[in-house]
Amino acid sequence: MSLLVVGLSHRSAPVSVLERAALSADAQIKLLQDTVAAEPATEAAVLATCNRIELYADVDKFHAGVAELSTLLAQHSGVGLDELTPYLYVHYEDRAVHHLFSVACGLDSMVVGEGQILGQIKDSLAKAQELHSAGRLLNDLFQQALRVGKRAHSETGIDRAGQSLVTFGLEQLSSGTPVEDWARGKKALVIGAGSMSSLAAATLARVGIAEIVVANRTFDRAERLAQILAEADDVDVLARAVPMESVPVELTRADVAVSCTGATGLVLTAEQVAAAVDGRPGRAVAFETADGSGRTTAKAPAARTGADAGDVRQTPLPPTSVGSDEGCPLDLTAVQGGFSVMGEAAVAGMDAATLEQHAAWAAGSAVDRREAARRSPEADAELITALAATVATVGRIPERRKPEPVVEAPRPAPVLALLDLAMPRDIDAAVHRLAGVRLVDIESLAEASADAPMAADVDQVRRIVSDEVAAFGAAQRAAHITPTVVALRTMAADVVANEIARLEGRLPGLDDKHRSEITQTVRRVVDKLLHAPTVRVKQLAAEPGGAGYADALRTLFDLDQETVASVSRAEDSTDKNRGPR
Repeated sequence: MSLLVVGLSHRSAPVSVLERAALSADAQIKLLQDTVAAEPATEAAVLATCNRIELYADVDKFHAGVAELSTLLAQHSGVGLDELTPYLYVHYEDRAVHHLFSVACGLDSMVVGEGQILGQIKDSLAKAQELHSAGRLLNDLFQQALRVGKRAHSETGIDRAGQSLVTFGLEQLSSGTPVEDWARGKKALVIGAGSMSSLAAATLARVGIAEIVVANRTFDRAERLAQILAEADDVDVLARAVPMESVPVELTRADVAVSCTGATGLVLTAEQVAAAVDGRPGRAVAFETADGSGRTTAKAPAARTGADAGDVRQTPLPPTSVGSDEGCPLDLTAVQGGFSVMGEAAVAGMDAATLEQHAAWAAGSAVDRREAARRSPEADAELITALAATVATVGRIPERRKPEPVVEAPRPAPVLALLDLAMPRDIDAAVHRLAGVRLVDIESLAEASADAPMAADVDQVRRIVSDEVAAFGAAQRAAHITPTVVALRTMAADVVANEIARLEGRLPGLDDKHRSEITQTVRRVVDKLLHAPTVRVKQLAAEPGGAGYADALRTLFDLDQETVASVSRAEDSTDKNRGPR
């Protein structure tokens, strides 16, 4: 059997595809069950996080395994196989081990070095063990991945190469201001009470947020998280829980909101966020949309009276200015389509004087029409030919309207910062267009961290991963021959027992003392004969290409294949019942 992983992540697929392919808890369970029921696979585990979906399996055929795992991923994600396939990656044997160890160390994370992935790997293994889909190979693999990840974090400074997703998101929201200074005195709303939301809440409390409100569909879980925050000794923060129905009201009071739920649809729409910003005292928001002409307009809130009349409002952004038609020498209505055509057809039917006059107007100068009128037809032909050559080179003739600088209205400073850590997204991406709102989501985090500097510790972690992959491969190859060695020693013990029984039949008067001494002597002889070859065959099997030694041992000693298989089944049964170390 061989290790195979098929998956997609933020490195191989756009966020839009990852969102659609996200697996619910029930879908993950069904995927595991269907995978181990499929012919090529005997073990399976799913690693599903906010930015990756990976299916690990122990398969007996590579090509059949890739086809089956890819099909199952498509079926359970709801994304068609043809659409999903371009974004899938495949790792096999040692490359699959190397990939998981790199993931466990945070080398493959959106933010390099983040440690949350270790908890997600542990949860993945626990789920596979609960469903009895993880056997000896995946138990060993995932438990070793956890140890490698912990080693990387304890022996190197990989944590300095990047921050947790939450911390990195807050750094993006603070726009260069130290997070502690930016967060001091602010009020935060945390939507969700799962592991990521809990991490977000703890991080917010640690950086100095003054008040945290936790909202969750299960109110008891929100209360429990709020209580943990309020009773923590190392932070000083006011914390309380509210039901999900209170989110719109709490959003009007919040300076920052973090959302990470398991919802399959949007938790906050752009309209809800706009209403929340507009609903706070002294604030109003403009929501930019595209009308039929392609220009952006703004839906401004209704005018207020009294104390609200002095509110500072975001005025609609003016349309892009493309100049005035005033003074243009061309009859624009007669040549509307002519300026987009390359070649002589672009200027066909226009006299040279008019074209030159237009070019001069676009450049801000002037041409004497009387001088142009005195030109001969030959001169006109030369000018038209020159203009046609220019069109063929640059693809256009001079602009028919004089360009003017584009005037952009400044956007106001954000009054509400939003951090969306969910996959699929919790917050409508259209919130990006709301004035007074700053949104950071998984997609923008990926873009921001793409060029993040890599610390020197990353190289050390990569060396650790390489060493651990080699050690794991050697251990697996050595373990592969263990059932054969056990079967050989079992056969030798049976031979000794049979020969002692025959000796007792020939020497019925043999006393117990002599019988015991003879038995021990025969066993020592057999053990000494088997010791060197069994130790050496384990060493040889641990080396690359050593898988054939088990077959050689079975052939040389005429071992029963079923006896070897029964030893393997017994070991697998024991491994499936093991919990994470």
